[in-house]
Amino acid sequence: MNIRGYRFNIYLVLVLALAAACGCKTSGNTNPKKLLSTFRLHLEAGRDGTKANEPVPIYREKPVMINVQIDPFLVEKNVAEARVIDVVGGFALRIQYDHPGTGLLEGYTTANIGRRMAVFSQFGHELKDGRWLAAPIITHRIRDGVFTFTPDATREECDEIALGLNNVSKKIHTWIDQ
Repeated sequence: MNIRGYRFNIYLVLVLALAAACGCKTSGNTNPKKLLSTFRLHLEAGRDGTKANEPVPIYREKPVMINVQIDPFLVEKNVAEARVIDVVGGFALRIQYDHPGTGLLEGYTTANIGRRMAVFSQFGHELKDGRWLAAPIITHRIRDGVFTFTPDATREECDEIALGLNNVSKKIHTWIDQ
């Protein structure tokens, strides 16, 4: 199953690269249908000296180094819908996962209460902007496939991430349905 997932990830990266190369030459105004985003959840890991994990900076202003597994356990292919929602004191990103993604999220959050999930995303023109957005502590099992968090990003960046993820989701589901 993991080999198949990696093969699909390679195809997804190729599709994203092709889309970025073919459709991202803009003259100031961006076509919202061409925006793409990646979204990866990585599990916190102990420092064991192997190449399977690495420390990453979370937060831009005062970075905190969190050691994470290099291979994500959830990726953008599992996103069914993304949107920015208003919460008390600001906004948050709400990610709804598809059925396989919901199962993975439930399994990982059940088995890893007390550890962190580090969130990495690439967004913007030609996916140039990529950074670690958050590392919330897993406090409970997430059964419904909805992951909501407050990212270290502006509202405009979050809108771009959500729009790009929804575009990727549409392309993947169109491609799978063919």
